[in-house]
Amino acid sequence: MLLNLAIQGYAVVDRLEVDLHPGMTSITGETGAGKSIMLDALGLCVGDRADPKAVRPGAARTDIAASFDVSQNTRARVWLSERDLDASGECILRRTISAEGRSRAYINGSPATLADCADLGQLLVDIHSQHAHQSLLRRPTQRSLLDTYAGGEALIVEVSETAQRWRVLQEEHARLAGKTEEADARKALLSYQIAELETLNPQPDEMDELEARHKLLANAAFIIDCANDIAAGCETQRDQLARLVQLANDDRMRSEATENLRELLQSALIQLDEAEAETSRFAESLELDPEGLRATEERLSALHDLARKHRVQPDALGELLTDLHTELEALTGGSEQLEALEKAMADTALAWRTQADKLSALRQQGAIKLSQRVMEMLDRLAMGRCVFDIALIPFKDDNPDPRGAEDIEFLISTNPGAAPGPLSRVASGGELSRISLALQVVAADTATSPTMIFDEVDVGIGGGVAEVVGELLAQLGASSQVLVVTHQPQVAAKGNQHFLVTKTGEDRVHSELTLLTEAGRVEEVGRMLGGSKLTESTLAHAREMLENS
Repeated sequence: MLLNLAIQGYAVVDRLEVDLHPGMTSITGETGAGKSIMLDALGLCVGDRADPKAVRPGAARTDIAASFDVSQNTRARVWLSERDLDASGECILRRTISAEGRSRAYINGSPATLADCADLGQLLVDIHSQHAHQSLLRRPTQRSLLDTYAGGEALIVEVSETAQRWRVLQEEHARLAGKTEEADARKALLSYQIAELETLNPQPDEMDELEARHKLLANAAFIIDCANDIAAGCETQRDQLARLVQLANDDRMRSEATENLRELLQSALIQLDEAEAETSRFAESLELDPEGLRATEERLSALHDLARKHRVQPDALGELLTDLHTELEALTGGSEQLEALEKAMADTALAWRTQADKLSALRQQGAIKLSQRVMEMLDRLAMGRCVFDIALIPFKDDNPDPRGAEDIEFLISTNPGAAPGPLSRVASGGELSRISLALQVVAADTATSPTMIFDEVDVGIGGGVAEVVGELLAQLGASSQVLVVTHQPQVAAKGNQHFLVTKTGEDRVHSELTLLTEAGRVEEVGRMLGGSKLTESTLAHAREMLENS
């Protein structure tokens, strides 16, 4: 619970420090005295956004510190322990705001983010503002209120997280599917190109072999004629060379001086014989092959044409075929990824549906109980003829939704026999204020925060209804710490302690907070009953109200 609140340099407050106790605390004062400033300052400690204009004129900064007893607050102590913050009996939230607009937050002396302060603040205090009935007209507020009352906070987190995962998968699927349309066209082209290349089947070093074969076949007739002429010439030259060898071998020519000559002539004769034999064999191996020449020319033409089509050299076609196969395999992998995403989406959607069905069942049960409790409260608030209902409206789209499978709308009928309609269309301002109060009081049944603050939630009511409101708030104070800012004497009289907010000064006004004694409470309740002029009857009425409380 909230033990102490210290404020310095905030709005019309110079310096203020107040100790608070269990039960119900009433906070009253004239309009404009600054009753809500204390609660606004507390809101800054638990993560509210800061306005530099809130720094008191002439002050260098605003400094606010709120001390809470967390010895019995297990969730808060776990939260603190998980972040290596002191989780013993007391927790201090501090917020400073400079006149230049710089803001700092601290938890137990350690720097903290506003998000951290807000997370911890939800475990420490629950603030119901005087404008709660305005937000109550919005479906998100209604849905949140029902989910909290039904105990579905953990389940709605699971539903929301699963829906978010599904949406991430859907976005990735849409992105990949868009690429897949382009990829399908590319795959079709690649498949055609690969088939074309595989049909042609280019081989390594094939071009060199084909060009050599083409040269041979294209000149076959000329080569054969030349080979025959060479063979004939070798034969003629052999006869002449044989006669020369015979002359050199004559005994009359033999000497050491002619020995080398004879060897050269004999070697030439042998080489000429080999040349003749080689030329004859070559000539015999050749034949005119028009069909082979045509096939070779067609093959060369096909390779050159396909190479020009792909803008590569003919001898690079084999490497191109390998590259196209690699790209096609990569695109096929994209299709497999798309299938995997589709399966993941289906599995996530199934998980969401299971969670959403559980949440729907919980909401249906909670709606019945909440409606009954609100009707009981409305009866006590002089609206017993009203019918309050909660509609669960299924979403038309079956895709996973962070909100669950349905939206929530609060319905009210203020006239007997009339069909319930949305709050915004049916309830008047005064009725809406009382409905809001009933909902807030009922919601407090399941509140997990040990401190609840009600800031002028009793606006627009009075008389016996205000008496009931005071009783309801005092009832809450029996199990939780309740702080109530009020203009209703019937409500203020129910408090276990009573603070009076006053504004003093002319040129430089400031607000003060005073813990009232019994006599002071009589005077303040009397003022709230009869105005600034206190009569004995008014004071007697005030004493009676306090004694009855």
